[in-house]
Amino acid sequence: MASLFDQYEDAQSRPGYQQQRASEPFMQSGIVSARLEDETPIFSKKKINFTPTQPITYLVISNNQLCLAMGKNMLLRIDLDNPDKIDELEVLRAQDDKIHKLFLDPTGSHLLIALESQECLYLSRNSRKAKNLSKWRSHLIECVGWNKLAGNEVSTGPILVGTRTGTIWESEISSADQGLFGSNPDQYFKHLYTLGEVDSPSPVCCIEVERIVEGKCFIIATTNKRLYQFFAVMPEGGENPVYQSVFNNYMEEPPGFLEFPAEVGYSDLALYTQKLRSSPRAFAWMTGSGVYFGSLDYNRQGSMLADAQQWPYPTSNDGNTKQPNSIVLTQFHFLLMFPDRMSAICTLNGQLTYEDIAPVKFGRLLRMIKDPTKGTVWSYTENAVFRYYIARESRDVWQMYLGMGKFDLAKEYCKDRPECLDKVQTKQAEHYFKTGKYIESAMYYALTHSYFEEIALKFIEAKQEEALKVFLTKKLTNLKTEDKTQMTMLVTWIIELYLNKLGQLKDDRDSSFPATQEEFHKFLMQSKLKECLQNNRTAIYELIASHGNVEDLVFFAVLIQDYERVLSHHIQHEDYTLALEVLARHGDRDLVYRFSPVLMQHVPRELVKTWIEMGRRLEPRRLIPALVSHHQAQGNEQVNQAICYLEFCVNQLHVEDQAIHNYLLSLYARHAPHQLITYLESQGQNAQNVGYDLKYALRLCAEHNLHRACVHIYTTMELYEEAVDLALKEDVELAKLNADRPEDDEDLRKKLWLKIARHVVEEEKDVRKAMACLPNCDLLKIEDILPFFPDFVTIDHFKEAICSSLQEYNKHIEELKEEMEEATESARRIRQDIQDMRNKYGVVNAQEKCASCLFPLLNRGFYLFPCGHMFHGDCLVREVYPHLSSSKKATLDDIQRKLGETSRDAPGRSHKQKEASTSNAQQSRETLKQELDDIVAVECVYCGEIMLKSIDKPLIDESDAKEWL
Repeated sequence: MASLFDQYEDAQSRPGYQQQRASEPFMQSGIVSARLEDETPIFSKKKINFTPTQPITYLVISNNQLCLAMGKNMLLRIDLDNPDKIDELEVLRAQDDKIHKLFLDPTGSHLLIALESQECLYLSRNSRKAKNLSKWRSHLIECVGWNKLAGNEVSTGPILVGTRTGTIWESEISSADQGLFGSNPDQYFKHLYTLGEVDSPSPVCCIEVERIVEGKCFIIATTNKRLYQFFAVMPEGGENPVYQSVFNNYMEEPPGFLEFPAEVGYSDLALYTQKLRSSPRAFAWMTGSGVYFGSLDYNRQGSMLADAQQWPYPTSNDGNTKQPNSIVLTQFHFLLMFPDRMSAICTLNGQLTYEDIAPVKFGRLLRMIKDPTKGTVWSYTENAVFRYYIARESRDVWQMYLGMGKFDLAKEYCKDRPECLDKVQTKQAEHYFKTGKYIESAMYYALTHSYFEEIALKFIEAKQEEALKVFLTKKLTNLKTEDKTQMTMLVTWIIELYLNKLGQLKDDRDSSFPATQEEFHKFLMQSKLKECLQNNRTAIYELIASHGNVEDLVFFAVLIQDYERVLSHHIQHEDYTLALEVLARHGDRDLVYRFSPVLMQHVPRELVKTWIEMGRRLEPRRLIPALVSHHQAQGNEQVNQAICYLEFCVNQLHVEDQAIHNYLLSLYARHAPHQLITYLESQGQNAQNVGYDLKYALRLCAEHNLHRACVHIYTTMELYEEAVDLALKEDVELAKLNADRPEDDEDLRKKLWLKIARHVVEEEKDVRKAMACLPNCDLLKIEDILPFFPDFVTIDHFKEAICSSLQEYNKHIEELKEEMEEATESARRIRQDIQDMRNKYGVVNAQEKCASCLFPLLNRGFYLFPCGHMFHGDCLVREVYPHLSSSKKATLDDIQRKLGETSRDAPGRSHKQKEASTSNAQQSRETLKQELDDIVAVECVYCGEIMLKSIDKPLIDESDAKEWL
């Protein structure tokens, strides 16, 4: 049996749709098929591959926990999440009793078994033995209102119970402490209310409890012909029974109710909850004459049933209307279970969307139930169990909402189906157009795939330019960037509409003109249109100009950064300040160069300020045409501002362009000669470093008789004689200052001072002033200037100068004597030091080694230095040789060669000849050794200058490093 339930998903299936009958009245409103040709049916049924051993009498399911009653006392419990384990147990001992109904809580943990003997048993999920609820005796239970918020696997929380006699009770059941001596699971069973009716009491068929916001409680209870509503605010932490406060409000005055004629003794109530533990959204009540369906509005006062209407039951094949035995409510359908069929009715329009005829071989359909937690739908007969599958229930809902004119809801349910969404939006646009809401119509037409020309023509014929503009704008928004042709057409058309509207508003002096113009500007400023506007600027210029709209023409030019046109416009209208603001704001260098000559004549100060702010972004040379424009204007302000900018270029930007310096110098010479010397001095007197052209400057200054400036320029050109000659015409002190300039040429300096002395004597006839030149120049003597004086000048004028000269000569002679004595003493000391050095000696031990080769030192001739380093003679030569110059290397090679020759005796000589030769060779050898010592032994190779000079040389030679690598 377990394996059969394990395979229930793969069971046999039946087609879920049968052709509806045209004779049925509710079919005439336009039924929506339960399935499309290319889609699976909305509803389908599968039979569970299960054959009961006894007739099925009742079935409940919750949270995938299925409980099945068979025969009189057999009960099956199946966990559909683990269908291998089936729990089968007997719950009754009395042979004459049988199960009336089963009730399973939303968690699937608590099962109530109502018996025909008016007793009630309780079975928890973890128990295999049903317990008798003693407090519930003498009551035939018809319904249970579970506590969806407080209920859990251990306790049901406070629940409501409806009986056959119309009474409502409160109880709470706990599965804790159910051992051998455990307490009873029913903690209390308290009567709360009785549904009184005019005739005999009716059974409580259904009861639903909902806790909503702010502690409010909402209870629906139904009988076979009435629906009651109870409302109250539940107190926090109240004592049991907790629902007593709800029903206390209706003890004096009965609650309101709905009543329908009853043809049978039962009814059924179904609620639809979208999410677990959320409040229901809709209800469906199975009455005697049809299904009463509506939504639940928790904000309403008095009754929460809203938008309710009654749908008649569908007729059967024989044309009769039968009473269903149960009802299930889904999102858009209520499912009615008849003994021979199941019918699905759409809650939106009452259409029959699905009908399933039950096979006769399985017997009569008993009941249909829905898992309140998982949402699955089940039905059963005495011999079979079925499951119904619901696939995309909302797929065709959009058409129903569309037919009802509820466009927003229609779009909500087809938003993932573009072709359907397009139909909805087209219908909505047509609806708005027919009702005169042209703006809304345009917005929705733009979202559809309707023919563009047809829609545009509709608005043109209706003379709705504003709606047409909205339509075009919305269409433009939906275009992609690559749709350049369509974008160009739409943009041009929209601009034309805006211009027409602006022209009309301006002519009528309408107050909405500024807002419309701002809207037009915002349209043009869209980043998406930037490329289109740039590519079609000429056409748009002509379009705006054809309307005479100068303001918007300027705005468009600024928008596309066509500042040349903007500047030309402002200058043509003599609005130079605004033109300069545009120029300064955007800083286009080419435009600055082009328009500066005009602006310099009208706003020179502001223009120069802009130039300075732009700094190095400008090339000063290219601004010279604007700077020279003052010649035509003859304005001092232009000249001052030109000088100001050129000074900025020279002093701040350190511009070296000779044209800039020459023009600044020319402005100084013509208009500000008092600043010229300052400029020349700031440039220095190095002819190679000055920024201006010396010859041009000299010619310009001479032309304007600026002698001091000419003197400075002569000096910079090192034409000192010309500088002194010109300075003597202006100021003797200036001549003296320039006479000392040639510091390295004493003859020239003396000549320049003689010029000054001669000028003072011959031109100024001032002997004292001429004599004052002697202290200023140490090269002049009294005898140098005496020839310039007249023959009859008395010696009194020279007495002081002659005495001073003689005293200086005497002082100089004394200084020479002192220097000679110091030199004699120094020579004596040097000779003494040389003699001392010759007598100096050092001690060498037998174990000493050469500092170069590290072999014993005494093996051959060696050198001992005062620093303590010792070298073999040949080792020292080898160490010193690489550091010698080429000439000294040649000399050293020659000395070594000669020493080698003197060490060999010539063969064939007599004894006397050999003695004479040996004597001469000895003298020559000593001389050579002395020369050798002077080259290699002047200083220690490790402590002298050779070591210091080699400090920047690498320790590893480059060639060695390459060889090692």
